[in-house]
Amino acid sequence: MEQTPALDDLALFVQVAEAGGLAGAARISGVSVPTLSRKMQSLERQLGRTLFHRGARGYALTVEGRSVLEKVAEVGSLKVRLARSLAMPAFAEVRITAGGWTSAYLARRMGHVWTSQSKWRPVFMEATARLDIARRGADIGIRNKRPDQDWLAARCTGRIEYAAFAVSDKIQGFLALSQAEVQTPSATWVRDHHANEIVTTAGSSRLLVDLAVAGLGKVVLPRFAAADLSGLQQVGPVIDALTHEEWLVSHHEARHDAPVRAALEALAKLLGSRSCAIKL
Repeated sequence: MEQTPALDDLALFVQVAEAGGLAGAARISGVSVPTLSRKMQSLERQLGRTLFHRGARGYALTVEGRSVLEKVAEVGSLKVRLARSLAMPAFAEVRITAGGWTSAYLARRMGHVWTSQSKWRPVFMEATARLDIARRGADIGIRNKRPDQDWLAARCTGRIEYAAFAVSDKIQGFLALSQAEVQTPSATWVRDHHANEIVTTAGSSRLLVDLAVAGLGKVVLPRFAAADLSGLQQVGPVIDALTHEEWLVSHHEARHDAPVRAALEALAKLLGSRSCAIKL
């Protein structure tokens, strides 16, 4: 191949080959017959190959032409997909990792700070284990302490408080996360302080809430999360041992990218407004 042909010319070649002539390809492509003829001749010169047998009945592929067609048959559909893609607004996915309750809180309120016309698209990656922001495993992380790595930037969004919740203050016993699961700080606290009061366990925090709503026991939750749950009331004091700061973390260079910066501002707005949702 002496020169690399243009994608448009290869797409026209496919249409001429499939139509068996210039007239049929002209109807499909909207390109005139003389222009198609010139482009096919130019394509043959670029490739250094004879692609067609030209005759009264149309354009028949040569052996070389069939070989080229096999290699570029997908060019036409690729061109269409590419054109459609370029015609659509450009969206940049911003990967956000947080614990389950924070992810749920954000998801319920994302419509306040994001629309389908926004130039970034939230991708939630709920994870108890921390994804590596430094190696770009995620773009933004919501953490329970300030990172000490120089390559990470962070801003504090507030303090997170935990307490016990139940359907009434007469409920006895605690609900605990199954020991087969990764133990969150609140799960560890329940086992450390109320091991003899555990009435049953479950494999997820969401299931613990369902059990608490059914009246089986008390569940320890972030107060902001409990504010979103109907049927539960706070039945104990704030647990100081679980209170912690919350940090919005990103790579110190990536935070200047427009999509990441927009996402950081949106998340900071939502997270900073949580105190308004907490009811004693």
